[in-house]
Amino acid sequence: MSVSPKFDIKEAYLKFLRDDPEMTMPVAAIEALLTMLKIQQPSTSSELIRLLDDATKQLKSSVSNAISLSAGCDMFMRFVLRNLHLYSDWESCKKHLVENGQLFLQRAKDSRNRIAKVGINFINDDDTILVHSYSRVVLSLLEYAKSRFVRFRVFATEACPDKGENNGIKMARLLKKMGISVCLIPDSQVGFVINKVDKVFMGAEGVSESGGIINHMGSFQIGVLAKNANKPVYVVAESHKFVRMFPLAQDDLPPEMGTKLIFTTDLDEGLVDHPNVDFTPHQYITALISDLGVLTPSAVSEELIKMWYD
Repeated sequence: MSVSPKFDIKEAYLKFLRDDPEMTMPVAAIEALLTMLKIQQPSTSSELIRLLDDATKQLKSSVSNAISLSAGCDMFMRFVLRNLHLYSDWESCKKHLVENGQLFLQRAKDSRNRIAKVGINFINDDDTILVHSYSRVVLSLLEYAKSRFVRFRVFATEACPDKGENNGIKMARLLKKMGISVCLIPDSQVGFVINKVDKVFMGAEGVSESGGIINHMGSFQIGVLAKNANKPVYVVAESHKFVRMFPLAQDDLPPEMGTKLIFTTDLDEGLVDHPNVDFTPHQYITALISDLGVLTPSAVSEELIKMWYD
């Protein structure tokens, strides 16, 4: 069974993102799947699983950078599979799946607030912090620290290549609006300022099983520079971005995340199309600050095992 034409899962997903700019991709995916369950009303458990499977495949294939979206879809599918066998009759099962799905969704939405309360312990008075690109969860943490009267300043990278979105400039502008002192720097200046930095905060598109992260291009080189300068790197990410992937290097990332690099002697050829994410291995990350608490990179695989096999 395929997803009914009466319900467009991709359009529902995009609508949630448009209506709430602060919503993350995995949360929007979970909300779209939950809305589909309310509308479609599958008559058997096998029909429900096929419906969800088809919908998640459609979502993943329709979005170019689908790492965090995939994590949200997979987590919701696991939630459904774990709850299917708990009820004796199908009608009770459907009712409770939707009700518990709403609770599951609300917990995912509240994770940013929980992270801010955990992460504030890592920000001290007079800190100089380096952030890379735009991250809602990092922004939320810094906003919470500011509201608790912690005094700090921020280096924000320009975050290129950006394909016209200007994520680094957006991050700097929003921090300034909160009254936080910001110095916007080009990515190539990170090595110049790294000794003036006390710590690095980065978000993540996805956190792999090894504890490494897939994030905006340039995260890897910042991790290398920070480790060389003995500066801690804290990755701030929600647990619904933990993905069942085990890349070991840049070439292990899925090919749909970017195009091949092109060498040419054509004088008219400008900047080639480029990948917009890279992989930072776990050895460059000090700790992960998540809604599950503060984790070492090696603890991510343990959390994924709990999510999927407990």
